[in-house]
Amino acid sequence: MRLLHTMLRVGDMQRSIDFYTKVLGMKLLRTTDRPDQQYTLAFVGYESNPEQAEIELTYNYGVDKYEMGSAYGHIAIGVDDAYKMCAEAKAKGGNVTREAGPVKGGSTVIAFITDPDGYKIELIQRGT
Repeated sequence: MRLLHTMLRVGDMQRSIDFYTKVLGMKLLRTTDRPDQQYTLAFVGYESNPEQAEIELTYNYGVDKYEMGSAYGHIAIGVDDAYKMCAEAKAKGGNVTREAGPVKGGSTVIAFITDPDGYKIELIQRGT
């Protein structure tokens, strides 16, 4: 088995595509518009399946906001340098909600960025 994608409902497709491609450096992998069913999909990621899992952005026609709920946590992305990634994200208009630094009680460097719809993305420093 293999993890294929995570789906996020978004209120503005272009705004979300811009965030994931320009701020987080992902590629727009493919899009599908289903006017009869009133939704549009965009898949973003660093590579396509099966090399890596993707994020499926789903825009339902006429819905510009969703309730976040208390069950959702975050998506984690491994980065070489969380400090640098935060600086670059802020320069591109990204919303850093937890600056890079060691996780409480440990030494792993993490940070959090929030996407335009309020979804949390954890950056976990994997490099040296």
